Parts: sequence; structure tokens; C-alpha cells
Amino acid sequence: MKKLLIFSVFAFFSFITFAQEYTVSGIVTNSDGEPLVGANIILKSNRGTITNFDGNYSVTINQGVQSIVFSHLGYNAETRSIVVNGDMELNISLSKTSETLDEVLVQAIRVDADSPITHSNLEKEELEKRNLGQDIPYMLSYMPSVVTTSDAGAGVGYTYIRVRGSDASRVNVTLNGIPYNDSESQGTFWVNLPDFTSSVQSLQLQRGVGTSTNGSGAFGASLNLLSDAVSNDAYGEISNSFGSYNTHKHNVKFSTGLLSNHFEVSGRLSTIKSDGYIDRASSDLKSYFLQGAFVDDNTLIKALTFGGKNITYQSWNGLEDPEKLENDRTFNTAGMYTDENGNIQFYDNEIDDYAQDHYQLLWNQRYDNNWSTNLSFNYTRGKGYFEQYKEDQKFKTYGFEPIYIGGDTINRTDVIRRRWLDNHYYAANATVNYKNNSIDFTGGAFYSYYTGDHYGEVIWARYASASEIRDRYYDSNGEKSEFTVFSKATYRLNERLSVFGDLQGRFLNYNTTGITSDLVLMEIDEDYAFFNPKAGLTYKLNPTNQFYFSYGKAHREPSRNDYEQGITTPEKLDDFELGWRFGTAKTKVNTNIYYMHYKDQLVLSGELNDVGAALRTSSGKSYRLGLEVDAQIQLLKNLRTLPNIALSTNKNVDFVTSRDGELVNLGKTNISFSPSVVAGNMLEYSPIKNLQLGLLSKFVGEQYMGNIDSEASKLDSFFINDLNIVYILDNLPWVKEIVFSGLVNNIFNVKYVSNGYFYTWDDDFSNPGTVTTIEGAGYYPQATTNFLLGATIKF
Repeated sequence: MKKLLIFSVFAFFSFITFAQEYTVSGIVTNSDGEPLVGANIILKSNRGTITNFDGNYSVTINQGVQSIVFSHLGYNAETRSIVVNGDMELNISLSKTSETLDEVLVQAIRVDADSPITHSNLEKEELEKRNLGQDIPYMLSYMPSVVTTSDAGAGVGYTYIRVRGSDASRVNVTLNGIPYNDSESQGTFWVNLPDFTSSVQSLQLQRGVGTSTNGSGAFGASLNLLSDAVSNDAYGEISNSFGSYNTHKHNVKFSTGLLSNHFEVSGRLSTIKSDGYIDRASSDLKSYFLQGAFVDDNTLIKALTFGGKNITYQSWNGLEDPEKLENDRTFNTAGMYTDENGNIQFYDNEIDDYAQDHYQLLWNQRYDNNWSTNLSFNYTRGKGYFEQYKEDQKFKTYGFEPIYIGGDTINRTDVIRRRWLDNHYYAANATVNYKNNSIDFTGGAFYSYYTGDHYGEVIWARYASASEIRDRYYDSNGEKSEFTVFSKATYRLNERLSVFGDLQGRFLNYNTTGITSDLVLMEIDEDYAFFNPKAGLTYKLNPTNQFYFSYGKAHREPSRNDYEQGITTPEKLDDFELGWRFGTAKTKVNTNIYYMHYKDQLVLSGELNDVGAALRTSSGKSYRLGLEVDAQIQLLKNLRTLPNIALSTNKNVDFVTSRDGELVNLGKTNISFSPSVVAGNMLEYSPIKNLQLGLLSKFVGEQYMGNIDSEASKLDSFFINDLNIVYILDNLPWVKEIVFSGLVNNIFNVKYVSNGYFYTWDDDFSNPGTVTTIEGAGYYPQATTNFLLGATIKF
């Protein structure tokens, strides 16, 4: 494999052309003449760079007529067409925008390039390169400390993300400042918003505690997404892609542009289908996005509705059989049953069927050059079920009465059951921002209310006793209310030193009634009050070197599954971050050391419940200590690399477990699903105008699926490489441009596993009078070499 990798890199270099190229450089400032740090400079070929701490940039460009796009969050993008005949200087001044929510909304939940918070950004231009149907976690795959996985094996359907070893339930996600994590499970289910990437303007991933945000605390990271900005000009887009496993995506997008200089309507319709890499792990996904906007010099009002519906065949069981993992790794046990002749069959409707709709009203108001406000309202409606064929079930599991026929008693049956979730989520958010040359202050309040019904139905039974179709065999309700207030400010003491402070109070109540799917009474009424302070400072040594330090405290309440396991104690985290940023015209390097100290951290136990959800256990004291480095290096005029690496040690301090019938303190053990090495690289090469080739590499070190350092729970390390190709066909008579893109995943055909589960049970039958702990594991194989090809026509 190493020879192939060396050959592929050599092939990249062998394509280098000798077309005449020159350097364009300059400074990007705002309308007040202040340098803009981290502004994006993008060429039509998708090559580009960002400004350093003094707003300077330098980019190589081919001879001739060229187009350069300058952009920065909160500012109007500017496109310049220039004639390049030699090295030249081009200075740009960007004006603040009232056509996007970035200026106020992003300030409330995001941080600037020179803040003391560890973060990474992705803009629409970068997302478009690989947006061929895979879910948002796969768009983030090559960010530092990020590990992604997919139940179906190829990035369509149920996909997940882990950051610094923390699973998705501990990554705070917001859409336009509104929490997306499910209030009860705390998870994020991107399958309910298929193709949402096509409606994302930009996103920011803050690692660690980050800055104050809405919703449950960030214990590994926070991810905030901003939906499409208002377009001044009318446009239309048609995108189609297809690939391996009968995967195909189709969408249409449009915008009216500004009508009467004030009104815009835009939207998107999408459909994605895939058979999945794993047997029968099919996905049938539909989604929409519709936006109406009013804008003038100081006001922006948006009304949005977006949502999706998924029908996916279940594939959460994984593989427990090592022989099948080796020889039949796509085998799926979901839906498997035995017919009357003893033959193995698969139920054809073992599916998840869920729909989710979001409604948002966003109002951004600027009063003068210093003051601005944002007010937003949200309603989310979700309803759906998953359906299962279950063999040889006990009558008492479904509340059935035994059937007596002659002298025989029937108390077991085959059933088809549906488990429903029917929920409503309401949220309101208000922020105010004051900014001048020395201080940037934001304060706000957030309130949300959630109610969700959980119930189960039997829609068919071989022996139904006295039940009726769709009788509910369990029924429960969960309600959660939350009120948050925060204030944060960055104060510039002088040209070199600035300080950051952030105070948040979070108050919530969780209340449940009824019985669970295990027919256990669940009556909870818990109140929590959390105070989460954060502080930091940034020191600019010179135009190329910047240092920062931050401290953040966070608390997090248990999830519904935790309560069902008897866990009611909230988690506590102290996060220390020390960073160095280096930036020149051709090289950007971000380096940070972090120490995250937890009390009562809820780590994944490795086990799953009966519906494939990961269970957690309290680890007492634990910590994560790590080093993260990411860079952007211009190797040649048309070749750049974006490497990153995260080295970490993740330990439970005194982990107690049950072994052979006794409680045992194992001392210091590795935290589950926390690899000590995660590395990535994006090698991008533009041999000719409008063509970009990318070699994307990811290495994930070995990791344990449990917390007891058992060899049976170990996942092997893996190293995979993807090839990304983008070509833009422009100067066409009837359309603006056609963008062709291709993605070949796992080009070296690596058979790897990125996720799994681990469990133990006590065996007291083999040797009477003794208890022996038995261990077992399951695995989720990921796809071997596969491809996606697409074309987008822009009008």
C-alpha cells in the first residue's frame, strides 16, 4: 500500500505544468481601514488562501484574465476580475453586510480568527467540492480530532461524528443559533436533514468547551451551522450525482434575487437514495429548504422552513461473528427470522421511518455602527417510528395474557412492533451586540420547551391474545424546559493583547411520566442549575505569531437513556487550552495543547440497548490531554497541503467494574472510543485553470470500545485515502457554469472498521458456584473502494 501511496503522490507532481504564473498580493481591510484576519481569497480553480493577522495575503495565479473572490464572515463578498501580466498588488476593502445573519447571529455563537478559542471553519466553497450525497459528518472528516462512521458503511443514512473522543451526544450542534441536538437523547440525527449541506453557508467547529452556546453543554466540541445567505442576484441550480451501491442524489435550488431591492425567496428540493454498502442498509431520503427574506440597510428578517423524511432499513446490529467479518463483512442481521421450515428469512420492512420539520423566524436589526440585535423563534415537529420483526417474544413483554388451549399454555409469540417518537420543540433566542474599536460585547437569553411521547404498538402477532391492532404496550412522555442567560466580551487592551470573558447561567427541568419499553415505571422530576464561566487572552507577538490561553467550565445533564440506567448526576468539565498560531502569506499553522479534566464523565460503556443506542457509564474522575496541529502550506504555485494531527492520552483515573462477580478497581484505564492518534491531510493540486485534484488521507489509531482495556474490545487502527476531482466549465452561452465533481473513497480498498460495541456478562452456569465474566464484541464494517460522480448546472 505504501508503494501505491508513493506512486499516487508522484503522479500528482508529474502533472505539474509550466504555464506562466505570477503572484498577486495585498491587504484586505474593512471600511474603517482595519485589517481583516482570516479573510478568504478564492480563485476560480478553487485554489486560494486566507489573510494573516495583519490582513495580508499572497496567492499565485495564471497569466491572463482571472477572477478572484474575497470574502469574510459578516462582510459582503467582492469579486475582482483582473488582467495578470506580472506580479501585482491588489488591496481590497470589504463592507459590512446586512444581507446575511453572520454579523450578529454568528457573533453570538461563533468566535473570530484571533479569539482564544480552538476552532476550525468551513465555507460553502469548500463544502461544495465533496457534496455528493454523504451526510454532514463526512464533510468534517478531515478536520483535527474528528472521527466519522456510518451504520450503512458509505456515509449515507445514519452517520456519526466523534471529536476528541466524545460522541455526537456530547457535541453541541446549532442551526442558525437554534439547538439541533435532541433534547432527551442529546444525539444529532443528520439522517433527518438529508442534503442539508446544500443549504449551509458556513460552519464552525469549536473543539473543547468553546464559547457559550444554546442547548446542552459542549463536552467534546460545538458545531454551529449558518444556512444560506440572501442572494442579491437571481440564480438556479440543478445537481445530480450517482455512484456505488446504487447511490444517487438529485436536487434543485433557486433564488429570486432581491426583488424591489428588499425581498428574496429561495429554496431547495432534494432526494437521496442508496442501497448501502451493508446488505439491505438502504436509504430513501427526501428534504426541502424554503426561505423568504426582507432586507434593507439596517434590517434583515428571514422566515425559514426546512426538514426531511427518512426511510432507512436498519443496520445497527453490526457483526459479532469474526468469520463473517472476515469473509462476509456486508452481512446484516437486522430483520432476520426463521420461517416454519427452519429457513432464514429477512423481514422486508425492518425500517426507520421518521420525518422532521423546522420553522424559524430570524430578525437581525442594526441601530448604528455600534449596536445591533438578533431575535429568533423556532418550532420543530418530529414524528416517526422504527419497525421490527421479533421472534419468540414473551407475552408479558407486550402485556398479553396467556392463552390456554386444552392442557397447553401459549405465552410466547412472533410479533411485528413499532416504537414511536412524537415530539414538539419550541425555542426563542435574543441577543444584543455592542462593538467599537476596543470592545466587542454580546449578551443574550434563550428559552426552550420540549415535549415528546414515546409509545409502542404491536401491528401483528402470531398469537395476539386479547389484544387489538396497534394497542400500545408502553406509553411515556418526557418534557424538558431550559432557560439560559449569557454575556461575553472581548476587550482589546492594546494592539497586541486582548482579553476574553464569558459567563453563562443555564437552568433546566426534566420531567417524565409513564412506562418505558421495558415496562418499567419512569417518573423523573429533576432540576439543574449550572454556572459556566470562561476566560482567555490573546497575545500578538508580531504579524506572523499569535498566542492564546483559555479556560472554560461546563456542566451537562444526563440523557434519557442515562436516567433509564439509574444515572442522575450531571457531568462537570474544566477545559484548559494553550495555543500558538503562525501565519505568513504561504503558510498557516495552528497548534494547541489541551487538558480536559472531568468529574462524573459519562463515557460510552461500549454496550448498546435493544434499539442500537449506545449506553454510557459514569467514570468518576477522568481526563483528556492532547496536542493538536493543523496547517495550510503552499508547497508550489499550484500545490498546497492541509495536514493535521492530534496526539492525546485519554484516561479514566479510578475505573470500577464488575469482574467475576466482584467489583474491581482497575485504576487508570483508557477511555472508550478515544484513539491516541488521529491525523489527516488534504493535498490539493491545480494543473490547469478550473481543475483541482485532491488526495484526502485519514489515519485513526487503535482504540478501545470499552473502559477496561480488554484486548477483545480493541479496534485496529486504519489509514484510508480518498481522491477528489473538481472541474469547472465556464464561459458557456446558456448557463453560468457547470461544475463536475468526483469522489473515489478508500482508493486502496482498505477493509476497516471505524465503530463497534463491547459487552460483558456474568456466566454462573458453566461452573456451578462460580461466576465468570465473558466478553463479546461487534463491529460496523466500512465500505471498501467506492465512488460518487456529480454535475451541478448553475444558471
